[in-house]
Amino acid sequence: MRELFLLTHSPGPAWETGKSRNEQAGWREHAEFMNDLARSGFVVLGGPISETEALLVIDGSSEEDIRRVFDDDPWHISKHLQIKELRTWTILLEHGRQHRT
Repeated sequence: MRELFLLTHSPGPAWETGKSRNEQAGWREHAEFMNDLARSGFVVLGGPISETEALLVIDGSSEEDIRRVFDDDPWHISKHLQIKELRTWTILLEHGRQHRT
């Protein structure tokens, strides 16, 4: 059985309503940070689920470690984003893998 984490980001107090993601201050730095997390395999999948929220599938060791990683995100530092929800996801179905019932 494999466990991953689901993380939902939502706007923080510094988010400027009416501006798109890439118009927010610090967008480029945040995007580079996220790209590095994807390259390393920490972020398995990610993307927006609404105009202001994003969902990430994370291959991390614990909720505490994941929160520590995002403490270094430029948008967490600037308060453009905050973690709305972080939960464990037990994978029972996965392409190329069979799981015991």
